[in-house]
Amino acid sequence: MSGRRRKRGEPKPQTVAGDSNATPIANILTSLDAQAPAPRRELPLLQLNDVDDTKDLDAASSSSSSSSLQQQRRLWVKDRSRAWWDLCSSADYPEADFRRAFRMSRSTFDVLCDALAAAVAKEDTALRAAIPVRQRVAVCVWRLATGEPLRLVSKRFGLGISTCHKLILEVCAAIRTLLMPRFLHWPDDPTAAAFKSRFEATSGVPGVVGAIYTTHIPIIAPKVSVAAYFNRRHTERNHKTSYSITLQGVVGPDGTFTDVCIGWPGSMTDEQVLRKSALHQRASAGMLLPPGSTWVVGGASYPLTDWVLVPYAHHNLTWTQHAFNEKVGELRRVATEAFARLKGRWACLQKRTEVKLQDLPAVLGACCVLHNICETRGEDMDPDLRCDLLDDHTAPDDPMQSESEVGSKARDNMAHNLLHRGFAGTAFL
Repeated sequence: MSGRRRKRGEPKPQTVAGDSNATPIANILTSLDAQAPAPRRELPLLQLNDVDDTKDLDAASSSSSSSSLQQQRRLWVKDRSRAWWDLCSSADYPEADFRRAFRMSRSTFDVLCDALAAAVAKEDTALRAAIPVRQRVAVCVWRLATGEPLRLVSKRFGLGISTCHKLILEVCAAIRTLLMPRFLHWPDDPTAAAFKSRFEATSGVPGVVGAIYTTHIPIIAPKVSVAAYFNRRHTERNHKTSYSITLQGVVGPDGTFTDVCIGWPGSMTDEQVLRKSALHQRASAGMLLPPGSTWVVGGASYPLTDWVLVPYAHHNLTWTQHAFNEKVGELRRVATEAFARLKGRWACLQKRTEVKLQDLPAVLGACCVLHNICETRGEDMDPDLRCDLLDDHTAPDDPMQSESEVGSKARDNMAHNLLHRGFAGTAFL
């Protein structure tokens, strides 16, 4: 009960019917209050027996109700500046500045928009105009290229934060669905033969179709299975608890990805990630590579199998084995250089992101597809953007334990042939 006594003649406050707390209606604020019209001017008292005044009142009431029905519905939208995007999308915007912002030329960006238009285009509605395809793609590409937080993406393009986040996921999903089958796939037989010739011409190692490498992408600590994503090497280097997921990729001689495996926890070794990948399952079943004649080159952290070729890892190596390791290192450099350009071109791979863990594979896959598009079209990358790969490899506890007998014999024969054919260098000396 209120402590204030009602004076004589003062009306009782109206209350909400059925409310046990008897809250006064005057204290309830709803969203309708913000849209309520201005208070109407009180009309003078009318004599009920005055027919003309009654007709005037009816006419005024009818006119007021008809005018309110004629008002159009309006959707409130926060006014944001799109000056930066309008400047970038103009025809006279410098090509160098456009390339610096989006990591690709304007012509490549146009090709990307045309390929995604059918999947990301939206229609105008009665309440608002749809965001153009070019702006949708630009939001995603700029976010991947810079790694800037969503609040800065929102400020640049004049869109809401949640809208930007939704656009990024939609465009990445479209890239993964439409463009990955076209630009990121395992080489067919003619392409594989060409890859083998190019690798053998530069290193002397026969039958190589690609080089494999695994990198780590930092993430925010997940809510479940935290220990599985803990990255010990990054934690020791940064002196700060770090979590990551893995990105395994096979790279061809032209620096493009032919296979990727994304999303396994960062505590797993390179060998564990490889054995979990679809590439290993297909190769082990003989569905991908002819065993013993086609090879993927990896580092010492990978197992030696009948299709994965790795350097000698034991101590007291012979001259032949040292020379073989030197050539394998040259082949692996193709993969490390490709990953360095991938992370340098798409800076979002270097930072922890707001994207949820279940959405990250689509985002990372889109980065790999965009990398292939840029490499295929000959897009140059600024050397200052190059990213150094640190603490990505994890060597097994016992390298000899994972070696295959078939792979071991094939590697010994290759090392012997390299030395006697004059391909073995002396850089290791």
